Amino acid sequence: MIHPIFSQNDIIQLWDDIIPNSQNSEELEIITNTDIIRISKVQEPTLEVYLPSKKNNTGKAVVICPGGGYQALAYDWEGIDIAKWFNTKGIAAFVLKYRLPDSKSIKVSYEAPLQDAQRAIRLLRFHAEKWHINKNKIGVMGFSAGGHLASTLGTQFNYPNHFKESNVDIISARPDFMVLLYPVVTMKSNFTHKGSRNSLLGKIPDEKLVEKFSNELHVSKNTPPTFIVHSGDDELVPVENSLNFYNALRSNNVKTEMHIYPYGGHGFSLAIGKDYLQTWPDRLYDWLKGI
Repeated sequence: MIHPIFSQNDIIQLWDDIIPNSQNSEELEIITNTDIIRISKVQEPTLEVYLPSKKNNTGKAVVICPGGGYQALAYDWEGIDIAKWFNTKGIAAFVLKYRLPDSKSIKVSYEAPLQDAQRAIRLLRFHAEKWHINKNKIGVMGFSAGGHLASTLGTQFNYPNHFKESNVDIISARPDFMVLLYPVVTMKSNFTHKGSRNSLLGKIPDEKLVEKFSNELHVSKNTPPTFIVHSGDDELVPVENSLNFYNALRSNNVKTEMHIYPYGGHGFSLAIGKDYLQTWPDRLYDWLKGI
């Protein structure tokens, strides 16, 4: 069931009849609505569509991956609110409700989030004419663990489909740009967010999986231009995640811009009311105009 509690915007199923890498379970999706709408145990991944007016439309689009430690999605805080901001800039935005690896409805836990992110980019390209977007101006944005998913997509967009492909699934899943907010990037124990790592890979993961999902190790010249925001006092996701990823991007001559703020902690979203930290979206908009 698609829950209509979020908004009046269109919500589309990410997959057709069969969700790949899934299995039957009695598990139910959980939605809590307190100060933030949080979704856990995602059963049916979706895209919620936010389109600017045709007159303001720039042709750019972005898939937004909310964070939540790979255990839940901060759906409005790092999804809907961000999508609405993009619309004010003439940019179409799509909030991704992706499957979380702790779900009993998933066969191979660590593959499901990336499969959903790949599918999201492919759907945007497939329906580009319908949504009045440019196939070559589609990016991905992620917050915290959603930043890990976004950076996995940006570095490993060619991850093979381990399921029967449709016409959509052969379209390129490479984002044209990437935006990372206080992202988890590495799975290596020195700087990772342990909660995200435990949820994605398990408490005692195989070292090959740790290497596979440490995205600073997979940057190449084909990684898309990247914009990064982090705070130096982030005690949950060390700023070294962003610093090391930035260095890897520079080493591969990928155009990148990074803003490290001295305060803000973790999970500040639009940072409304947090002095000049709340200007980070202005910096992003300046960057987007130039790429």
